[in-house]
Amino acid sequence: MTHGLDLERGVGEILIDETALRARVVELGAEISADYAGRDLLLVGVLKGAVFFMADLMRELTMPCEIDFMAISSYGVATDSSGVVRILKDLDINVAGRDVLVVEDIVDSGLTLSYLIRSLRARKPASLEVAALLTKPERREIDVPVRYVGFEIPNRFVIGYGLDFAERYRNLPYVAVLHPDLVPSTA
Repeated sequence: MTHGLDLERGVGEILIDETALRARVVELGAEISADYAGRDLLLVGVLKGAVFFMADLMRELTMPCEIDFMAISSYGVATDSSGVVRILKDLDINVAGRDVLVVEDIVDSGLTLSYLIRSLRARKPASLEVAALLTKPERREIDVPVRYVGFEIPNRFVIGYGLDFAERYRNLPYVAVLHPDLVPSTA
């Protein structure tokens, strides 16, 4: 697949190619399907980054499921989390008594996910687990439980497959490191 030169200018190096992404999503889908067999699963996607992962993941699930979305902000145009979390869009579906699987694109400091888990637990779901495409253990400030992990990656700023830098590069079909020329000096 060929992308325009402007899009690829943002790519420093490819960390996870399309084939590896696809294979891991299939594996996660099988694992989640086995764990939730016979249950009524609600997937909660964290906008905007998790959309690609969630769409591919749910196509691999073998049980009926529902979806809903939350939009949470803890980033501006910087490459580090601001530590301030805001809910920009809340759920439409009541999670009380439901088996809920939060679908995240990336977990780094854990601050945003910790906030989200606390918020959802207060709504009394029957169960609450997290599936994250990527995790950066080196960046963890708060230990958060992530039941399903796609890939552990080094502490580098990544783009593609839903992940962005200043709202760009989400449409890359792989996960790549942001080109060093684009990383702000504060990163």
